[in-house]
Amino acid sequence: MAASLLRPDWPAAPGVHALTTLRGPHGHSQDAYARFNMGVRAGDDPRRVLDNRRDLAAGARLPSSPCWLQQVHGVRVHEVWHPRPFVRDADDAAPDVDAPTADAAITRVPGAVLAILTADCLPVLFAARDGSAVGAAHAGWRGLAAGVLEAILRELAVPPAGIVTWIGPGIGAACYEVDARVREAFLACDADADAAFAATRPGHWHCDLALLARLRLRRAGVTDVYGGGFDTFGDARFYSYRRDGARSGRMATLIWMEP
Repeated sequence: MAASLLRPDWPAAPGVHALTTLRGPHGHSQDAYARFNMGVRAGDDPRRVLDNRRDLAAGARLPSSPCWLQQVHGVRVHEVWHPRPFVRDADDAAPDVDAPTADAAITRVPGAVLAILTADCLPVLFAARDGSAVGAAHAGWRGLAAGVLEAILRELAVPPAGIVTWIGPGIGAACYEVDARVREAFLACDADADAAFAATRPGHWHCDLALLARLRLRRAGVTDVYGGGFDTFGDARFYSYRRDGARSGRMATLIWMEP
């Protein structure tokens, strides 16, 4: 199981745990989804996804069932008030049926596990330095431009100097070409965002999502930002929607406080 997990390298408080799943080598999904797909809305057999999630819970020794979200590239933040119990197999026939619609989550409750699904978008983790709260955001270009990182900071209600963040695996700049609409969405509120775009062909630019996230966090007052440097498109350890299309699986990024 350890080979199927990536652990953040960041100075989170003792008792704060986090990870991102990889494609394999372990897992039950087959064909285009092989092997450790965590997403039930990508067309994979839900039973295989549930088997993968059960293996994750056991292998990572999760204290409770993750709070999965219905992600819509928005800025809504869901607060988790209690750990979710693990349920019987018979209750798993319709996974995520009660998942809240949101693209970020926070909790101040030890033992509650937050979960973000990605396959090119950035997972961004937040932890209070004193270990009193954690958060996780799903940040593609739409979410970043709309302010999902700022929204989670507001909900955490921790001074920016008291926050440590980690940017997980997302598509690399060399593999991510966007048009003028995307570039203008960022330049409209921050001229410094121009540094995250490199011209390619007329009307198109390579876009550095991780740098855009760093810039947004810096503008919000967060100075301790770790991670980045990944490329889901070019690195076979990761799922990539842009590389693999609609049949791409999803990685899960989890964070929780020790109960």
